[in-house]
Amino acid sequence: MTGAVVITRPRQQAEPLARAVAALGRETVLLPLLEISPLADDAHLRRVLGDLASYALVAFVSPNAIDAAFAHIDAWPGGVDIAVVGEGSRAALAKHGVKSEVRIHCPKDPAFSDSEHLLQALDLALLAGRRVLVVRGEGGRELLPDALRRAGATVETVASYRRAVPAPSPDLAARLRGLLAGPNDWIITSSEALRGLVSLVDGLASSELTTQLRQQRLIVPHARIHETALALGFGRLVLTGSGDERLLAALQSQA
Repeated sequence: MTGAVVITRPRQQAEPLARAVAALGRETVLLPLLEISPLADDAHLRRVLGDLASYALVAFVSPNAIDAAFAHIDAWPGGVDIAVVGEGSRAALAKHGVKSEVRIHCPKDPAFSDSEHLLQALDLALLAGRRVLVVRGEGGRELLPDALRRAGATVETVASYRRAVPAPSPDLAARLRGLLAGPNDWIITSSEALRGLVSLVDGLASSELTTQLRQQRLIVPHARIHETALALGFGRLVLTGSGDERLLAALQSQA
Protein backbone atom coordinates (compact mmCIF):
# COMPACT_ATOMS: atom_id res chain seq x y z
CA MET A 1 0.00 0.00 0.00
CA THR A 2 1.33 3.43 -0.93
CA GLY A 3 1.95 5.70 2.01
CA ALA A 4 1.58 9.45 2.32
CA VAL A 5 3.76 12.12 0.77
CA VAL A 6 5.35 14.19 3.52
CA ILE A 7 6.19 17.68 2.28
CA THR A 8 8.83 19.28 4.49
CA ARG A 9 9.18 22.66 2.79
CA PRO A 10 8.50 25.84 4.75
CA ARG A 11 4.75 26.27 4.98
CA GLN A 12 4.75 29.33 2.70
CA GLN A 13 6.01 27.22 -0.22
CA ALA A 14 4.47 23.84 0.55
CA GLU A 15 0.83 24.34 -0.42
CA PRO A 16 1.17 24.56 -4.24
CA LEU A 17 3.20 21.35 -4.27
CA ALA A 18 0.70 19.71 -1.90
CA ARG A 19 -2.14 20.51 -4.31
CA ALA A 20 -0.19 19.01 -7.21
CA VAL A 21 0.58 15.87 -5.19
CA ALA A 22 -3.08 15.53 -4.20
CA ALA A 23 -4.00 15.75 -7.91
CA LEU A 24 -1.97 12.55 -8.38
CA GLY A 25 -4.28 10.84 -5.93
CA ARG A 26 -1.73 10.74 -3.12
CA GLU A 27 -2.35 11.64 0.51
CA THR A 28 -0.29 14.66 1.52
CA VAL A 29 1.06 15.68 4.91
CA LEU A 30 2.56 19.11 5.52
CA LEU A 31 5.45 18.91 8.00
CA PRO A 32 7.54 22.08 7.68
CA LEU A 33 11.06 21.35 8.90
CA LEU A 34 12.23 24.94 8.55
CA GLU A 35 10.35 27.90 9.93
CA ILE A 36 10.86 31.06 7.86
CA SER A 37 10.42 34.41 9.59
CA PRO A 38 11.17 38.06 8.86
CA LEU A 39 14.32 39.72 10.12
CA ALA A 40 14.10 41.34 13.52
CA ASP A 41 15.36 44.54 11.88
CA ASP A 42 15.15 44.94 8.09
CA ALA A 43 16.57 48.47 7.87
CA HIS A 44 19.89 47.29 6.40
CA LEU A 45 18.13 45.03 3.89
CA ARG A 46 15.93 47.89 2.71
CA ARG A 47 18.94 50.21 2.31
CA VAL A 48 20.82 47.65 0.22
CA LEU A 49 17.82 46.83 -1.97
CA GLY A 50 17.25 50.53 -2.54
CA ASP A 51 20.58 50.60 -4.39
CA LEU A 52 20.05 47.57 -6.66
CA ALA A 53 20.87 49.51 -9.82
CA SER A 54 24.50 49.85 -8.71
CA TYR A 55 25.14 46.09 -8.93
CA ALA A 56 26.17 44.13 -12.02
CA LEU A 57 24.69 40.93 -10.60
CA VAL A 58 22.36 39.99 -7.76
CA ALA A 59 22.44 36.34 -6.66
CA PHE A 60 19.54 34.84 -4.71
CA VAL A 61 20.39 31.59 -2.95
CA SER A 62 16.80 30.31 -2.56
CA PRO A 63 13.13 31.03 -3.29
CA ASN A 64 12.80 32.19 0.33
CA ALA A 65 15.50 34.80 -0.28
CA ILE A 66 13.57 36.02 -3.33
CA ASP A 67 10.20 36.16 -1.59
CA ALA A 68 11.60 38.08 1.38
CA ALA A 69 13.59 40.52 -0.76
CA PHE A 70 10.78 41.28 -3.19
CA ALA A 71 8.63 42.47 -0.31
CA HIS A 72 10.88 45.57 -0.57
CA ILE A 73 11.39 45.75 -4.37
CA ASP A 74 8.91 47.68 -6.51
CA ALA A 75 10.49 46.92 -9.91
CA TRP A 76 13.68 45.21 -11.05
CA PRO A 77 16.21 47.74 -12.41
CA GLY A 78 17.23 47.41 -16.05
CA GLY A 79 20.71 46.11 -16.82
CA VAL A 80 21.11 44.16 -13.56
CA ASP A 81 21.55 40.41 -14.05
CA ILE A 82 20.15 37.84 -11.63
CA ALA A 83 21.70 34.54 -10.56
CA VAL A 84 19.74 31.67 -8.97
CA VAL A 85 20.54 28.07 -8.07
CA GLY A 86 17.42 26.26 -9.31
CA GLU A 87 14.07 26.15 -11.07
CA GLY A 88 12.18 26.92 -7.87
CA SER A 89 13.92 30.28 -7.75
CA ARG A 90 13.10 30.95 -11.42
CA ALA A 91 9.45 30.32 -10.60
CA ALA A 92 9.66 32.66 -7.61
CA LEU A 93 11.10 35.43 -9.81
CA ALA A 94 8.29 34.97 -12.32
CA LYS A 95 5.73 35.15 -9.51
CA HIS A 96 7.17 38.52 -8.52
CA GLY A 97 6.92 39.86 -12.04
CA VAL A 98 10.55 39.70 -13.20
CA LYS A 99 10.35 40.15 -16.96
CA SER A 100 11.79 37.82 -19.57
CA GLU A 101 14.25 40.47 -20.74
CA VAL A 102 16.14 40.24 -17.44
CA ARG A 103 19.13 37.92 -17.85
CA ILE A 104 18.93 35.08 -15.33
CA HIS A 105 21.95 32.81 -14.73
CA CYS A 106 21.27 29.29 -13.47
CA PRO A 107 23.14 25.95 -13.29
CA LYS A 108 23.02 24.21 -16.65
CA ASP A 109 22.27 20.77 -15.21
CA PRO A 110 19.08 20.74 -13.10
CA ALA A 111 20.36 17.76 -11.13
CA PHE A 112 23.01 20.02 -9.61
CA SER A 113 21.15 23.06 -8.32
CA ASP A 114 23.64 24.58 -5.93
CA SER A 115 26.17 27.37 -5.58
CA GLU A 116 29.01 25.24 -6.90
CA HIS A 117 27.26 24.66 -10.23
CA LEU A 118 25.93 28.20 -10.42
CA LEU A 119 29.54 29.39 -10.34
CA GLN A 120 30.29 27.17 -13.33
CA ALA A 121 27.47 28.87 -15.24
CA LEU A 122 28.79 32.39 -14.61
CA ASP A 123 31.44 34.17 -16.67
CA LEU A 124 33.46 35.16 -13.64
CA ALA A 125 35.97 37.17 -15.65
CA LEU A 126 33.20 39.62 -16.57
CA LEU A 127 32.52 40.28 -12.89
CA ALA A 128 36.06 41.33 -11.99
CA GLY A 129 36.00 44.84 -10.57
CA ARG A 130 32.19 44.98 -10.52
CA ARG A 131 29.71 44.96 -7.63
CA VAL A 132 27.82 41.76 -6.83
CA LEU A 133 25.12 41.29 -4.19
CA VAL A 134 24.30 37.91 -2.62
CA VAL A 135 20.86 37.73 -0.96
CA ARG A 136 20.40 34.83 1.45
CA GLY A 137 19.08 33.75 4.86
CA GLU A 138 20.86 34.56 8.08
CA GLY A 139 23.97 32.44 8.49
CA GLY A 140 24.20 31.32 4.86
CA ARG A 141 27.20 29.56 3.34
CA GLU A 142 30.22 31.61 2.30
CA LEU A 143 31.11 29.46 -0.73
CA LEU A 144 29.45 31.70 -3.32
CA PRO A 145 30.60 35.08 -1.95
CA ASP A 146 34.17 33.82 -1.40
CA ALA A 147 34.42 32.43 -4.95
CA LEU A 148 33.13 35.68 -6.43
CA ARG A 149 35.67 37.67 -4.42
CA ARG A 150 38.48 35.43 -5.64
CA ALA A 151 37.34 36.23 -9.18
CA GLY A 152 37.85 39.92 -8.45
CA ALA A 153 34.26 41.01 -7.82
CA THR A 154 33.34 43.41 -5.03
CA VAL A 155 30.83 41.33 -3.10
CA GLU A 156 28.28 42.31 -0.49
CA THR A 157 26.00 39.86 1.28
CA VAL A 158 22.68 40.66 2.90
CA ALA A 159 20.23 38.51 4.86
CA SER A 160 16.59 38.81 3.85
CA TYR A 161 15.00 36.32 6.27
CA ARG A 162 15.57 34.06 9.26
CA ARG A 163 15.15 30.28 9.32
CA ALA A 164 15.10 27.73 12.13
CA VAL A 165 14.26 24.09 12.72
CA PRO A 166 10.99 23.88 14.70
CA ALA A 167 11.40 23.41 18.43
CA PRO A 168 10.58 19.98 19.87
CA SER A 169 7.06 19.71 21.26
CA PRO A 170 4.68 16.92 22.32
CA ASP A 171 2.53 17.54 19.23
CA LEU A 172 5.50 17.37 16.86
CA ALA A 173 6.77 14.21 18.58
CA ALA A 174 3.37 12.56 18.14
CA ARG A 175 3.26 13.50 14.46
CA LEU A 176 6.75 12.10 13.86
CA ARG A 177 5.90 8.83 15.61
CA GLY A 178 2.78 8.48 13.48
CA LEU A 179 4.59 9.20 10.21
CA LEU A 180 7.43 6.81 11.00
CA ALA A 181 5.09 3.94 11.85
CA GLY A 182 4.84 3.04 8.16
CA PRO A 183 6.56 3.72 4.83
CA ASN A 184 6.05 7.17 3.35
CA ASP A 185 7.63 9.34 0.68
CA TRP A 186 9.40 12.37 2.14
CA ILE A 187 10.15 15.37 -0.08
CA ILE A 188 13.28 16.97 1.37
CA THR A 189 14.39 20.22 -0.24
CA SER A 190 17.08 21.36 2.21
CA SER A 191 20.09 19.71 3.83
CA GLU A 192 19.48 21.86 6.89
CA ALA A 193 15.92 20.57 7.12
CA LEU A 194 17.10 16.96 6.82
CA ARG A 195 19.64 17.42 9.59
CA GLY A 196 16.90 19.01 11.67
CA LEU A 197 14.62 16.02 11.08
CA VAL A 198 17.34 13.62 12.21
CA SER A 199 17.97 15.75 15.30
CA LEU A 200 14.27 15.85 16.18
CA VAL A 201 13.92 12.06 15.85
CA ASP A 202 17.15 11.42 17.76
CA GLY A 203 15.71 13.62 20.52
CA LEU A 204 12.87 11.13 20.96
CA ALA A 205 15.46 8.67 22.29
CA SER A 206 14.01 5.64 20.49
CA SER A 207 16.29 3.33 18.51
CA GLU A 208 13.19 1.92 16.80
CA LEU A 209 12.16 5.38 15.53
CA THR A 210 15.73 6.09 14.41
CA THR A 211 15.71 2.87 12.38
CA GLN A 212 12.27 3.61 10.96
CA LEU A 213 13.43 7.06 9.85
CA ARG A 214 16.34 5.62 7.85
CA GLN A 215 13.91 3.25 6.11
CA GLN A 216 11.76 6.04 4.69
CA ARG A 217 12.02 6.93 1.01
CA LEU A 218 13.49 10.40 0.50
CA ILE A 219 12.92 12.38 -2.70
CA VAL A 220 15.48 15.16 -3.04
CA PRO A 221 16.04 17.75 -5.79
CA HIS A 222 19.73 18.55 -5.21
CA ALA A 223 22.90 16.47 -5.27
CA ARG A 224 24.13 18.14 -2.07
CA ILE A 225 21.02 16.99 -0.19
CA HIS A 226 21.54 13.50 -1.63
CA GLU A 227 25.11 13.48 -0.30
CA THR A 228 23.90 14.69 3.11
CA ALA A 229 21.30 11.91 3.23
CA LEU A 230 23.87 9.24 2.39
CA ALA A 231 26.18 10.56 5.10
CA LEU A 232 23.31 10.39 7.61
CA GLY A 233 22.62 6.75 6.80
CA PHE A 234 19.61 6.92 4.48
CA GLY A 235 19.47 4.29 1.75
CA ARG A 236 16.18 4.79 -0.12
CA LEU A 237 16.93 7.93 -2.10
CA VAL A 238 15.66 9.44 -5.34
CA LEU A 239 17.57 12.39 -6.82
CA THR A 240 15.26 14.28 -9.18
CA GLY A 241 16.87 17.59 -10.16
CA SER A 242 15.19 20.89 -9.38
CA GLY A 243 11.63 21.84 -10.25
CA ASP A 244 8.33 20.54 -8.92
CA GLU A 245 7.58 18.66 -12.13
CA ARG A 246 10.59 16.39 -11.48
CA LEU A 247 9.54 15.82 -7.88
CA LEU A 248 6.06 14.87 -9.07
CA ALA A 249 7.46 12.50 -11.70
CA ALA A 250 9.52 10.75 -9.02
CA LEU A 251 6.42 10.18 -6.92
CA GLN A 252 4.90 8.22 -9.77
CA SER A 253 7.91 5.92 -10.07
CA GLN A 254 8.86 2.98 -7.91
CA ALA A 255 11.79 3.00 -5.49
